[in-house]
Amino acid sequence: MTMKQKVYLAVDLGAESGRVMAGLWNGKTLQLEEVHRFPNGPVMLGETIRWDVLRLWAEIQNGLALAGKKYGKRIVSVGADTWGVDFVLLNKQDEILGQPYHYRDARTRGGLDRAFKKVPRAEIFAQSGLQFMELNSLYQLLAWQTHSPAILDAADTLLFMPDFLHWALCGAKQTEFTNASTSQFLHPTRRNWSKPLLKNLGLPTHFLPPIVMPGTTLGTIRKSLAQKTGLTGVKVVAPPTHDTAAAIAGVPTTNTGKTNWAYISSGTWSLMGVELNKAVLSARAMALNMTNEGGIDGTYRLLKNIMGLWLVQQCRRSFEAAGRKYDYVRLARLAAKAKPHRFILNLDDPRFLNPPDMPQAIRDFCRDTKQPVPKTDGELVRCCYESLALKYREVLGSIEEITGEKIKEIHIVGGGSQNKFLSQLAANACERPVVTGPVEATAIGNLLTQIRADGELASLGEMREVVRASSSVQRYEPAAWGTA
Repeated sequence: MTMKQKVYLAVDLGAESGRVMAGLWNGKTLQLEEVHRFPNGPVMLGETIRWDVLRLWAEIQNGLALAGKKYGKRIVSVGADTWGVDFVLLNKQDEILGQPYHYRDARTRGGLDRAFKKVPRAEIFAQSGLQFMELNSLYQLLAWQTHSPAILDAADTLLFMPDFLHWALCGAKQTEFTNASTSQFLHPTRRNWSKPLLKNLGLPTHFLPPIVMPGTTLGTIRKSLAQKTGLTGVKVVAPPTHDTAAAIAGVPTTNTGKTNWAYISSGTWSLMGVELNKAVLSARAMALNMTNEGGIDGTYRLLKNIMGLWLVQQCRRSFEAAGRKYDYVRLARLAAKAKPHRFILNLDDPRFLNPPDMPQAIRDFCRDTKQPVPKTDGELVRCCYESLALKYREVLGSIEEITGEKIKEIHIVGGGSQNKFLSQLAANACERPVVTGPVEATAIGNLLTQIRADGELASLGEMREVVRASSSVQRYEPAAWGTA
């Protein structure tokens, strides 16, 4: 590292872990350094599932202090990204109301039907453009209203997870556009809160904060935090705070502004879609349960949320509980050795959302649907991978139907891009070339947005030029479906 390099910090929280990442910028390329990594995951509290946001914030402070010690005055700014839909409620005194819920908590079960009794499905889609999933913020608010209406009445500010972190960093009480768009109560054309929708559902709106776009400078790090971490004068900049929005900003495509390429942000969830200039609100898009989530520069991501590597992650957990420890590379090898095309799962089946035993849930599904029942660990994992690849094919067809555009290439970014077996399956199933990488697309998109806010880059196209100059990718050509 030279003294001329500027340093930007990304706080990147995923469902399994969190990191503080440093981006070293020399004016042409971006070098990533992991400063601090820490575990994340659901916390059982009574019969509920929560997020331990105070522990996460403590870990983030530790990471910031390590960064301050290592990079000092070269640090320009910091910004946070996380998953969507979940939120923290603050009262007027900035006290947290309740322990924030995890999106897999069971309290939202049946939320769709309860909402449709008050507002028609088509009206909710017109007011949000979002895929119908019970974990969406809209149904979480309905659940709050059912079991703890006094807490909603006492709430002064609703902050999505990255917004809460930005408040902790600098005191800002604003919501960044991309994460707000995952709520199912952000209007898809006006890009403001769909307050009439919330009122028709009997929900309050007084706690909704102002909306800002990616790249907005929210303030300067709190003085007390600066003293603790050594980050005096460091700016807090909102990146695309939804991790998928950040990841798509970090896709190394040369086709920015075109709709002939698709992406898959692959991790616990697989989010597959295309980048468009406006939301698609057609009856067909609603019938296919597609979603329109916000992206950088006011773009929309027409996509489908797919139950991703969660199935494999939970299988691995069950295998370990039974004394069989595997890393993901070995699991892929076991899958490759298993006989192909014997089982297929409906990844939209709610039984896979949070079962106590994923292998048993898979076996039960196969038995209930009159399929052979997977017996070995390799068969179970191959079943997951093949089902995922075939779901990609289905979603690709939906995207091409809705947009009228032939997709020529698929980019896979995120942790799942390291899975060579799944990447080849995806190419084979979709009959399209697949380009994988970068693995750290989310952190890269976060950091490049900060760099752009600092005046170093002028456009999304320039950001992606930096991604290509700073990252390596791998290309998979499609082969016959049975060859992987």
